[in-house]
Amino acid sequence: MVAESALVPIPSEVIMSFSGYLVSAGKFNAILVIAAGSLGNLVGSLIAYFVGVYLGRGFVIRYGKYVLLKKSHLELAESYFKKYGDRSTFISRLLPAIRTYVSLPAGAAKMNLKRFSAFTLIGSTIWNTALTFIGLKLGEEWDSIRKYSSYFDIVVIAAAIIAIIVYFKKRKVSGS
Repeated sequence: MVAESALVPIPSEVIMSFSGYLVSAGKFNAILVIAAGSLGNLVGSLIAYFVGVYLGRGFVIRYGKYVLLKKSHLELAESYFKKYGDRSTFISRLLPAIRTYVSLPAGAAKMNLKRFSAFTLIGSTIWNTALTFIGLKLGEEWDSIRKYSSYFDIVVIAAAIIAIIVYFKKRKVSGS
């Protein structure tokens, strides 16, 4: 979970749901699984956050492409953080794909560290609890989660693209 939150696109859906399966098999404790996953998310998110803070916009613009982050994404994220602040980090922690990348622009935008940490931990705990519960309930059917989560990822990515298009259309209309 540290790697997943430190910009390595590893699906938390598989990690946490499989851990939930191991809880159902009596090999893990649910509370410890959720705590470990959430603390891992926090550590990984802080790594990405501080990369954004200390290496800044220039680094993100130069090397962000290697984690599918463009300058326009950074500018949109910075604008989003300035406008919505805390809510942006919290809500992003509940969204597949987006949750992996939100920390870098939050750091580059110099979002308040205490708020960033609190909302990252709260959002990650909710996400990890849900995935652990799904794995626990599905038991031995845990491998089907990845098949269905890919559909959910597509829906979320499509919604994000639509939201960006709407944002730029509104911005273009108000700027005319």
